[in-house]
Amino acid sequence: MHFGKTYSQLLLTLSPELRENAIEYGQLKKLINKVVLELDSFGLNPQVLQSLLEHGPHDHVFSTTQTDWNTPLQMDSSLGLEHAQLHPTVIYEIESKSASDFEPRLRISFGHDAVVSNHDMTIVPSADQVKHIVDAAVHPHDETGMTSSYDHLEPSDTGQDFVIPLRSDTAFICLLTSALSSLSNHFSKLYKEYMSSLAALAVSISSNARPVSSSSPHSFSAYLLSAHNVTNVRPGSMGKSDLYFWREVFQQYVEAEIFEGIGEANRGDRSVEEAERRLVLFCQRVTKKEGPLRLSGSKEALEVFVKINTFILDVKKFQLATAEAIRKILKKHTKRTALPIPAHLLSASGASSEVVPFARPIIPLQRLLVQAIGEVLLPVVPHIDDYSCLICMSIAFKPVKLDCGHLFCVRCLVKLQKRGKENCPLCRAPTVLTANRANVDYALLNFMSDWFPVEAREKLRANEREAAQEELEELGFRPDSGCIIT
Repeated sequence: MHFGKTYSQLLLTLSPELRENAIEYGQLKKLINKVVLELDSFGLNPQVLQSLLEHGPHDHVFSTTQTDWNTPLQMDSSLGLEHAQLHPTVIYEIESKSASDFEPRLRISFGHDAVVSNHDMTIVPSADQVKHIVDAAVHPHDETGMTSSYDHLEPSDTGQDFVIPLRSDTAFICLLTSALSSLSNHFSKLYKEYMSSLAALAVSISSNARPVSSSSPHSFSAYLLSAHNVTNVRPGSMGKSDLYFWREVFQQYVEAEIFEGIGEANRGDRSVEEAERRLVLFCQRVTKKEGPLRLSGSKEALEVFVKINTFILDVKKFQLATAEAIRKILKKHTKRTALPIPAHLLSASGASSEVVPFARPIIPLQRLLVQAIGEVLLPVVPHIDDYSCLICMSIAFKPVKLDCGHLFCVRCLVKLQKRGKENCPLCRAPTVLTANRANVDYALLNFMSDWFPVEAREKLRANEREAAQEELEELGFRPDSGCIIT
C-alpha cells in the first residue's frame, strides 16, 4: 500500500483537531508534478540538473547549491571578447522575503577572465534562451565538432546573471513551510489545553483520594511531644475516600511503563504498537478495580485519566506519521526534480530566525505530556516508597530523625542502640546512641498516620509483637521452648 493511503487511513483514526492540522501530503505530491513540468519546459530534466548541480556551502541568507560547468565556453569573436572564456555557473537558491514568503529560483551566472561582471543586475530569460544555454553547457560541441557559442546574447548580457523563477516550486515550499508553522502553533495550543485539563484532573483526584483528616475528621488527632500521647499512636480508620484505589492505580501506571521504558534492559521510547498494547493492558487492570470505589467522582476521574493517555498515544502516532510524511515528500521532491531542499529551512534550532519557519521541539510533544503526568498528577497521592525506613524497608512509622538528618523507624533505631551501634547506617556519623524521644519527627508522624493509616497500623502491630517478644526473652521465656506448668 502506498504511503499516501496509509497516511490517510491513520489520520481517520485520530481526533479531528489532529486530523485538521495534518500535512497535506496529496497536495504536495501534485505540486511536485507541476515543478517537474515547469523544469521540463526549460529543458531541465532531473538528469540534466543533477549533472549541473552539486551541494555547496550554505554561507548566505538563502541556501545555494552550485557547480561550475567543467568545459569553459569560448566567446564568439563578433562580441569583441576574443580572449575571454566564459565559466557558466548554475545556482539553486531560495530567497527569503519574510518569515513565511520564500522564492526558489535558478541563477545562471557568467564569470570570465578578461571582463568584470556586474552581478547586481539580473535578467529573466525566456524558455528558448534557457534551452539554448543548457544545450551549450551540456553539449559544448555540436555534431560538426565546433564549439557552441552565445552569439544570440547581447554583449552586455555576459556581465549579468540569468534568473529562472520557479513558481511551482515556490508554491510547494510555501505550502510545506506554512503547514509546518501551523502545526507548530497547534502543538503549542494543544500543550496549553492539556496542562489545563491535567491540573483540573489533579484537583478532582485529590478530592476523591482524601487523607484521614479530611475524610474522617474525628478519627485523626495530632501527636505532639508536649501532649505526651506519642506512645498511644493509633491511626484512624479510613473514612469515605478512594485514597488506596488511586494509590494502586498510579502504582500500576508507573510499573506499566506505557510510553517509555526506564529499566536498563528496555530503556527508551516505546514503539506505537508496544505503547498501545501496554495501554490496553493497563486499562483492563484498573477497570477491574472499580468495584470498591466509595466516591462517584473517582469513576469519572478514572475515565478522564484513561482519555488523557489515549490522547498521548494519538499524539505519538500523529508525530511519527507527520515526520515520515515530511521525510517522504522531501525525498520525492529531490528525486523527481533534482532540486535539493535546504536543510536549514527545516532545522530543529534557530526558532527566532526569519528563515526558519518551523522549529521542532527539542523534546517530542508526547514525551512532554508524559512528563507532565509525573510532575502534576502522580504527586497528588503520596507513595509509600518515599517514606520507608532504609533498614527494614517498610514504612518508617514512628519516624526518628537522627542529628545527621537521616530518618529510620523507631524499632530499627532501638535495635541499633541495644547492640551499641553508634554510627548512622548511611553516613557513619556517631548519632545513633544520642537519639532520644526528642528526635521523633512529629510532623512526619502526623503525615504518615494521615496518608498511610493501614500501613501505619500494621507497622504498629508488628512493632508491638516484636517488643513483647523481646520482653519475654529478657524474662527467660522463649516461644520455641514451650510452656511447662508444674
